[in-house]
Amino acid sequence: MVILNALEGKALPIYGKGDQIRDWLYVEDHARALYTVVIEGKAGETYNIGGHNEKKNIDVVLTICDLLDEIVPKEKSYREQITYVADRPGHDRRYAIDAEKIAANWAGNHRKRLRAGFGRQWNGTCPIQNGLIM
Repeated sequence: MVILNALEGKALPIYGKGDQIRDWLYVEDHARALYTVVIEGKAGETYNIGGHNEKKNIDVVLTICDLLDEIVPKEKSYREQITYVADRPGHDRRYAIDAEKIAANWAGNHRKRLRAGFGRQWNGTCPIQNGLIM
């Protein structure tokens, strides 16, 4: 939603200061991990899939804005569309999982870093012409 809202000139709402932390994982890496668990995992075992890539929500939005500034530049930075809104009651400050089991069994399952994953997404599946997603 952040990308589409940014391209459409809409506000990019951030809860509180945006300092909630999440573990980000590129979609292809997540799909690869799911496939690996189905094919090679042991029945009855639990596998937490994580990216070992914790980022604050605001940092992710800033990264997206910076990439859009490079790929689909406009007069003002996309960062200017960021608006801070009241945080949700009970909003978790951090989601964390222990993904060491899957990392130990299948090293290298997550290959893309956040910025590289966004760039790949744009180049491969989201062509843009004249500021419009095709």
